[in-house]
Amino acid sequence: MDQVINTARSTQSCSTSVLCESIGVYARDPPPIYYAFNREGIRSFLDFAGSVANYLFLAMLKIPDNQVAGHQAGNGKLGPLVDGLGRFYKPLQSDERGTNEEAFYSSLSSNTRIPGHICRFFPVFHGTQLLEASDGSGLFPHLVLQDLVSSRLNPSIMDIKIGARTWPAQASEDYIAKCLERDRETTSVSLGFLITGFQMYGSKESGFWKPHKKFFHGFSTDDVRLVLRKFVSSNASGDFDVDPDCAFASIVYGGSNGILAQLLDLKAWFEDQTLFHFYSCSVLLIYEKELALDGSSSGAEVKLVDFAHVVDGKGVIDHNFLGGLCSLIKFISEILTTPDKCQTEVRIQDSENNPFSSGNGADG
Repeated sequence: MDQVINTARSTQSCSTSVLCESIGVYARDPPPIYYAFNREGIRSFLDFAGSVANYLFLAMLKIPDNQVAGHQAGNGKLGPLVDGLGRFYKPLQSDERGTNEEAFYSSLSSNTRIPGHICRFFPVFHGTQLLEASDGSGLFPHLVLQDLVSSRLNPSIMDIKIGARTWPAQASEDYIAKCLERDRETTSVSLGFLITGFQMYGSKESGFWKPHKKFFHGFSTDDVRLVLRKFVSSNASGDFDVDPDCAFASIVYGGSNGILAQLLDLKAWFEDQTLFHFYSCSVLLIYEKELALDGSSSGAEVKLVDFAHVVDGKGVIDHNFLGGLCSLIKFISEILTTPDKCQTEVRIQDSENNPFSSGNGADG
């Protein structure tokens, strides 16, 4: 603050001298009272400017349009916000999960044991900040993270929770029981991963297909396979009478910079790393359909998110995460080797129980 004030004082002093000289009165240094008044004026101006900047910043915050899973803001609920300038504000959970996630992010930038090519899979961390909570409860601490899709046009996104086991050993008995009950009803146990949400861009006219979370209840292995195929299809929609064409499989999943290559890079690290065990952590798959239509690129990207349950690896390989990652890699590899075998026979007669029924469609 003093440096800012001194700089402003020096600039103002120069301007005053020029003005005085121009009217025939030479005064290199205005009287001390001038500086006292000017210093207070600068402080008032900076306070005012700070208040305006804070007001404008708060006015920019909004509920993310592209969030596909997790706790979501709106309707009086606490959830993340974005500022439209490339930053994502995630409410810091009030128990040890919040402390744990903040500590993990803080350690990433200084941990020299994490290779640079692996760091790119994690969102950039900008510290924490007190913000007005989305539920109207007042000031609340938020993690300030990179908004992973702020620079993308109509991104298609899939959130996949990795691991057959979603709780750390030190979790409470009640929490473990809750996770066990939930995981047994999903593909977490059977496949080692769980699709928790997605949005798939269709066209300017049709917009996004973004199912409600209830859509994913009761997903089977064939359901997962079908959705992974639809994710890279030009005709992706909630209409499951239309077979997915897997038109973008080679450019999104395949290639040296595609999703499969990135997942294999992660797999190679998890085969060796013993620093952390990642429980209830998600892999995000991201690409842009407009780019894929051009045929030269798709902007395919893999990111890791949600680190509230990361624990010390204690020198042991994280077989839980590695196993789930290998399972996901197998599914995506199969799509690349057999793109024409789009499984559409997974239709249940009772539409009430059918996750693919259009009645369970877009999240509104």
